[in-house]
Amino acid sequence: MASIVPRPKKSGDITYQVKWRQDGEWQTENFGGEEGESQAAQFRKLVEAHGNRWPHGWVKGRGFVEPDTNPDDVDLLTWAHRYVDGLTGISERTRADYRRDIDRHFGGVLYRREDGTEVRLGGLVHTPAGGGPAVAATVCNVTVDDVRRWVRAQEDGVPHPDKEGEWLRQEASGKSIANRHGLLYGTFQAAVETATPLRSDNPCAKTRLPRGDDGIEEEMTFLEHDEYARISSCLREIDADAADLADFLVGTGLRWGEASALQARDVNLARRTVNVQRAWKRKGDSATFELGPPKTKRSRRTLALSEGQVEMLRRHLMGKQPEDFIFRGGMGKAWRHSNFFHRKWQPAVKAAIERGLTKRPRLHDLRHTHVAWLIEKNIPLPAIQARLGHESITTTFDRYGHLVRALDGEIAAAVEAAMGVPAPRALRTVV
Repeated sequence: MASIVPRPKKSGDITYQVKWRQDGEWQTENFGGEEGESQAAQFRKLVEAHGNRWPHGWVKGRGFVEPDTNPDDVDLLTWAHRYVDGLTGISERTRADYRRDIDRHFGGVLYRREDGTEVRLGGLVHTPAGGGPAVAATVCNVTVDDVRRWVRAQEDGVPHPDKEGEWLRQEASGKSIANRHGLLYGTFQAAVETATPLRSDNPCAKTRLPRGDDGIEEEMTFLEHDEYARISSCLREIDADAADLADFLVGTGLRWGEASALQARDVNLARRTVNVQRAWKRKGDSATFELGPPKTKRSRRTLALSEGQVEMLRRHLMGKQPEDFIFRGGMGKAWRHSNFFHRKWQPAVKAAIERGLTKRPRLHDLRHTHVAWLIEKNIPLPAIQARLGHESITTTFDRYGHLVRALDGEIAAAVEAAMGVPAPRALRTVV
């Protein structure tokens, strides 16, 4: 419930403050002048009628502002780009990805009809509550219903308007929708929190999003030891150095960008460890790469190596300077994922399939396979989390927890033993 609090001023005038809780935080609006008390009473009724929320269209300190006449209103895409351009603490690659999502998904798909006219489909638009054609989205005119329709359009996809059965854009995954919605949320929150607020609420605040995993486990391929050995053998016939890199990936669980960025100075042969300090990152143009920090803070880590891995690294370190890359392609430069995948990995997998392999793993599946092998040996998930460089144990458990079945027998035996303990006999009272 909203309340009205009179606040006298030194001048003798009284300001009437309407006060209520919205989403756990106090909200206030002030009214002064001769009609201040009656205006505060009317506004309180409006707040309560809207479920203790800011009335739609009301801008704090200004009252109801029609979107079409708001002098501060701006095109949503313009504002979103301005918001992203002002973000700090993100890479240029991330900024470029945000700009792409704004144009593609806030703006929709540009389609040219046969008569030459152009129309955007699937983007965020404003549909008037009283009916009528949709209009371009602005910072002020977008409503909660507009955002919900936008989310549903992504779930359903954008069918081709003239070709039955074809699509201009396929339906999006729950994770992709959540990422785009988060960007839209930040865009509107900036409009709410700017020095002169453009609107009083965030229309994304109450959106119910689809499940991030769509109810389906991430498609991961786990290789048995003999299955990987078959791929490794085929890869070694193609390129022994490439096979060493693949063995290192499956033996350490490192991400491709981490393993291919390792330099000679990162290896300590005496301690049998490798230190992960950097990884390859895409630049803003999405075509070139640069060295940067690993994915998360926990990704900076030191991994123990097996004796076989130490001997393999010893061979690759011969004659190298401290900043030379350990794993290098034919030109003596660090491997690029696309080159390794298309020229080495895919041919090796194809050859292994011809020899009986029934799976078609990606390079990243070597990381998943590494985890499966550790779980098979009853290595605890917290230790696996540290080895993989996951920021949270939740990430490790959500992704690999379903593989932890090796302890089922021991757990069942422990429960059986606990439940099988006989109840203590009642003590006799000696008189």
